[in-house]
Amino acid sequence: MLQRIRERLTLTDMIMWVIGAVLLAMMTWGSIATIKAETYTLHHWFDFIIFGLAQGSIYALIAMGYTMVYGVLRMINFAHSEVFMSGPYTAYYVAAAFYSSGLLDQYPILCLMVIFVVAMITSSGIAFLLERVAYRPLRTAPRLIPLITAIGASFFLQYVFRGLFGSGFQAYPVVKILEGEWTFGEFRLLKFQVIVILAAALLLAALYSFIQQTKVGKAIRAVSEDKETAYLMGIDVDRMISTTFVIGGMAAGAAGVLYALMFKQVHFFMGFIPGIKAFTAAVLGGIGNIPGAMLGGIFLGLIESIGPSLFLGGLGIVAPYQLKDAIAFTMLVLVLIFRPTGILGERLAVKKA
Repeated sequence: MLQRIRERLTLTDMIMWVIGAVLLAMMTWGSIATIKAETYTLHHWFDFIIFGLAQGSIYALIAMGYTMVYGVLRMINFAHSEVFMSGPYTAYYVAAAFYSSGLLDQYPILCLMVIFVVAMITSSGIAFLLERVAYRPLRTAPRLIPLITAIGASFFLQYVFRGLFGSGFQAYPVVKILEGEWTFGEFRLLKFQVIVILAAALLLAALYSFIQQTKVGKAIRAVSEDKETAYLMGIDVDRMISTTFVIGGMAAGAAGVLYALMFKQVHFFMGFIPGIKAFTAAVLGGIGNIPGAMLGGIFLGLIESIGPSLFLGGLGIVAPYQLKDAIAFTMLVLVLIFRPTGILGERLAVKKA
């Protein structure tokens, strides 16, 4: 038994496990120090959790696009971050027009619905064009070619929107019904955070139900499993792949509006960091696994919100929240060391890999 373990373990594996053990020890030590110091009250931890759920819900919506495209094409669509950016940036001008005319205050629900629809149509349209123009001609090319194309498409979309809308930050209009807070005993809930969590949960549930219960969803899953067999069964493979991009684009557009309502601004580069985080969430949950993308997004959002204060707050670090990105990617490293396939991921068959 020991001989088999020695044969399977390489020097690289041993080094990675040592790194993982050191990181876990540091996180445990920091957490104990923070709890003993009693720097944060129960109210602080509650606020951290709610913010983490709101942020993680947005990551989960974006991650759906990454994991669905990987599921059907086995490629990482790095231009998905710009698909996320394009929806809320375009919808900003609709929101600004509603705000200046007073309609946003008079009919907030209707205006928000229109803003969401504009963002989702824009993002899904760009995702559809990306698949038709940039990716479909390269479907039989070596894997590196579509990857490079995706990176090039990402830069192209960034600079197109910079040229069209400018390089400055645009302040998203304030929706009055989303301002303020609800108080439950000693705890408070910011209205916009609750709305973001609920809206994201409804969208994720609708998307999951669509994939699992509709004929189109079953066809997409069939294409993901085996394109050749799906084609022989009469499924239009090209159409299902395009539909996958459109669905992922719609989810990203909705996530973009929630992100803009939460952070109150948009700009041409706004998709880069959330896109990287959402890709990280997809990998954490198990790339290609839809429930895994949801779980990975929530997990990453909570770790980003709670982690800096919990792991670093008791160690005397002045501004631990500035290291939230480092905390997030450290968790990715730990998951990849101890469970390379992700939380809910499965090992790919040779044919798929």
